[in-house]
Amino acid sequence: MAASGKDWDAAQYLKFERERTRPSLDLLSQVPLANPKRVLDLGCGPGNSTAVLLRRFPNAQITGIDSSPDMIGKAKKTLPGIEFRLEDLTSVKDTEDADLLFSNAVYQWLPYEKRLQIFSDLIKSQKTGGVFAFQVPDNMLEPSHVAMRSVAEEGPWSEMFKRHPPARKPFQSPQEIYDRLKPLCSDVNIWHTSYYHILDGHEAIVEWVKATGLRPFLDPLSASEREEFLAAYLKRIQEVYPPLHDGKVCLRFPRLFVVAVRA
Repeated sequence: MAASGKDWDAAQYLKFERERTRPSLDLLSQVPLANPKRVLDLGCGPGNSTAVLLRRFPNAQITGIDSSPDMIGKAKKTLPGIEFRLEDLTSVKDTEDADLLFSNAVYQWLPYEKRLQIFSDLIKSQKTGGVFAFQVPDNMLEPSHVAMRSVAEEGPWSEMFKRHPPARKPFQSPQEIYDRLKPLCSDVNIWHTSYYHILDGHEAIVEWVKATGLRPFLDPLSASEREEFLAAYLKRIQEVYPPLHDGKVCLRFPRLFVVAVRA
């Protein structure tokens, strides 16, 4: 799902495919469905989460939906037997017959004020027993993201970022999500997990966030400004992530999970 006017880069995103796919497995493990007939992967990206769904539910009709042409193109090449659609997730259609609406790391990109209404509308569209399951990063206060904002406040780009702040708001709290969804649901399962990704070095942290969190900071910049920003960001990352005994670094990555069952 595109975070800005520019398209996503599927190849950049997949540099850490194993780490990015693991939350899909953890989310799916809590979905209380044995044999769903129809599954929608909302914000399917390059198809890594769709592949997880296909392995779990090989007999289901699965459709992947994303707003990024590059992501959809990669997904179609990877899983040619699956239907993939290019569509805006703020107004996705044909959810009524879906037994499972599944979403891996997408809704943090949607406007803050629209998220809960979108969730309500999706659940209302489902039949009794239908499941809506999603996970989102919850890392706005992590050193990796604090460093983005700090670097944006410095340097020749600071005035531009003051006029057009790139940082998204933190995600809604578990309490807000529960209170909004429970009147529509027989069960709302919410949990929080922190992953500790051991990466090869500080440059790997930069490569990780270049595909996602850094995009709103980098996209408005010129090529030369981008290089300057990345250099300043790398320096800050080197300061806040001490190397491990073998020279690698540990990137803590908290995520919020929700599995809701339609009443």
